[in-house]
Amino acid sequence: MRVDISHFLRATTRTVSTREFEGKPLRVLTAERSYPTDPADLWEAVTNPTRIERWFMPVSGDLRVGGNFQLEGNAGGKILACDAPHHFRVTWEFGGDVSWVEVNLAPIASGTKLTLEHSAPVTDERWMEYGPGAVGIGWELGLLGLDRHIETNEPVTREAGMLWIGSDEGKMFIRANSVLWRDASIASGTPVEEATAAAQRCSAAYTGEG
Repeated sequence: MRVDISHFLRATTRTVSTREFEGKPLRVLTAERSYPTDPADLWEAVTNPTRIERWFMPVSGDLRVGGNFQLEGNAGGKILACDAPHHFRVTWEFGGDVSWVEVNLAPIASGTKLTLEHSAPVTDERWMEYGPGAVGIGWELGLLGLDRHIETNEPVTREAGMLWIGSDEGKMFIRANSVLWRDASIASGTPVEEATAAAQRCSAAYTGEG
């Protein structure tokens, strides 16, 4: 899998914020980037099970509002809202934890802007351990697969993806991405030393170099 790492990293906007939900603080990670296709095609790519498997992983379930989905070997959840081809919102349930993922699509001159927002009730202790990269890097690896799917229409198998993540190029991507999520964390108010230490631990966890 050939990837223009610098272009992809520059093309993505990352923000970190907090909000209240049912009296509890949520950490909110937002990744925003554009794809050179129309909203209808991008919507199908992120909601059609056949296409999702080509860039992310197999998904099963009742893929309607109120239904449940399950990603093979990963998270599952409930579909809370859907307004094709603009918006969907789901719960993200994994390892006993529940968070929320929201995806919005909007037409722009160069194609379609995708905004992915992941909100989670993360404790201060967990946040300081790995920072936003723990979730952000994972999502951007997925968005990178979507990028390849839209650009080339070639499938990105899980095996090929894992081999790339373990390659020198893949590790370079992870380290650079971790730094960018560190910067977003600092911009949100996290002290520089704490954000830097968390990013270093996060990179080591993803690359297996800890």
